[in-house]
Amino acid sequence: MTVRLGITGATGRMGREVIAAATEREDCEIVFAVNREPGGDATVGGITIEPAAEFDSLVAEREPTVVIDFTGPESAAGYAATCAEAGVAFVTGTTGFDDEEYEALEAASEDIAVLHAPNFARGVQALVNVVGQAVRNLPGYDVELVETHHNEKRDAPSGTANRLLEEIEANGDFTERTHGREGDAPRSEREIGVHALRAGDITGEHEIVLAGNHEEVRLTHRAEDRGVFAAGAVDAAVWIAGQKAGWYDFSDVITE
Repeated sequence: MTVRLGITGATGRMGREVIAAATEREDCEIVFAVNREPGGDATVGGITIEPAAEFDSLVAEREPTVVIDFTGPESAAGYAATCAEAGVAFVTGTTGFDDEEYEALEAASEDIAVLHAPNFARGVQALVNVVGQAVRNLPGYDVELVETHHNEKRDAPSGTANRLLEEIEANGDFTERTHGREGDAPRSEREIGVHALRAGDITGEHEIVLAGNHEEVRLTHRAEDRGVFAAGAVDAAVWIAGQKAGWYDFSDVITE
């Protein structure tokens, strides 16, 4: 089966990568790609970029199987609502949702298959899988998390960092997150230190440090190219095309 894709945020960093990844696959066809400000006769990878304002009509006319979204929280929630009305599955890597926007995604999942992942790298999912075990095996060790991204990333900590923090908290005795330190700031026993770096064109790096008992363990994932995220998002779109309505995670894709 050929999966018919709609792509949002098509001229952004990730949108361009998704187009490149999808056009290399024989099991996918891009039926439209939109951006908020496409700019005249804009094209990416040979695909014409159309105005995001026409998203609703494009969904109705082109009949995509799945929409892949890397935009912003407000727009992603709106796209998900449109997809829910049209019966089109929705895959998003957008992060930074507030409670209302996240609830809109969850509401859409009552009618369509929705897959939200802060990171589509298979290595990150492996890191999520092992960090909880490391925390359980090292009770009482101090835990710090450092994440680094390019200088245009808006949300901090990153969505991936928050997912890792959730896993750490679920498996250890932690009561607070300390975001950076300044002045007289001794470390408390049950805190997780969280540090967000933004610089240059860094694709993404997450490092968890566990230290105690005169030893330290470092778990690190470093993405060297955004293409790894795009390939994972397209994998997710192909997988979710055959799923019933509900809420899915990237772990569902790579563990099946």
